[in-house]
Amino acid sequence: MTTLDQPSARPAATAGQADKGRPRRSHPRRRRDTALFWFLIPGIVVLLLFHYIPLLGNVIAFQDYQPYIGILHSPWSGFDNFDVIFNGDQQFLHALVNTLELTLIQVVFVFPAPILLALALNSLVSERVKKWVQNVLYLPHFLSWVVVVSLFQQMLGNNGMLNLFLSAQDMGTWSIIGDPELFKTLLTSQVIWKDTGWGTILFLAALSRVDHNLYEAAAMDGASRWRQTWHVTLPALRGLVILLLILRLGDALSVGFEQILLQQQGIGLENSEVMDTYVFNHGVIGGDWGVSAAVGLVKGIVGVVLVLGANKIAHLFGEEGVYRS
Repeated sequence: MTTLDQPSARPAATAGQADKGRPRRSHPRRRRDTALFWFLIPGIVVLLLFHYIPLLGNVIAFQDYQPYIGILHSPWSGFDNFDVIFNGDQQFLHALVNTLELTLIQVVFVFPAPILLALALNSLVSERVKKWVQNVLYLPHFLSWVVVVSLFQQMLGNNGMLNLFLSAQDMGTWSIIGDPELFKTLLTSQVIWKDTGWGTILFLAALSRVDHNLYEAAAMDGASRWRQTWHVTLPALRGLVILLLILRLGDALSVGFEQILLQQQGIGLENSEVMDTYVFNHGVIGGDWGVSAAVGLVKGIVGVVLVLGANKIAHLFGEEGVYRS
């Protein structure tokens, strides 16, 4: 009777021993994360090989680098390669001024273009028309700059469609491609035509998350379409706009290397030279590797400083920015 009345501890001990001997099943989430990690490895390898390891090459900025003897045997020159920056080399100053002018123009005209286009597409009632327009606007992004520049030359060149039409109408000709004064306007129009449609993707995705009840409530309060855009739509895009603007400042000194290089011969270096083409022309073409590396290093440092400063200002205004400190 005693053994029946008192519960025995042996079954519990036996169950514990059985749990210890039984192999543990891996958690489903752990298996899923492991698979995602394996998919992440190729991206990490590419990032290391083509972005982080090449940073070691910045040591060229402090050397009298000679490609035939390599980094390990090239003599050190200290900060001599930075003289073009600190002493104000004339060609460098031309490149810097042109870069800053193009950056300002593109921030004012190119950066808002996808936002305005996204707002226009979002106002379309028919989803079928919206999808068709989006597909048409995305196409120029997949064209290389060689094709884009060729198209503009065929349309606006001296023997292009525009001048052929003007000549047929006895209206003379208009030289747009080879005009140095119109070069920055031409570059800006090319960027807008090529990348504005593609840039709407992020803004349309943000607009799709806006609660339609907010628009209905604003309409019931008597708000017009403009008021709804100002008080509902634009606040929904504010965080994304600030984030992209901060990232754009990181590339403030990088403007259209391939695009400009393809058209530089007909314009001249004084009006078309920017920081990236300056590095290419003096390093790859001219063989002055140390000076080119010094200019590239300073350009990268300035970009980092601009991103950190803009991100700090965004935090002061209560925005997330790129990261939270």
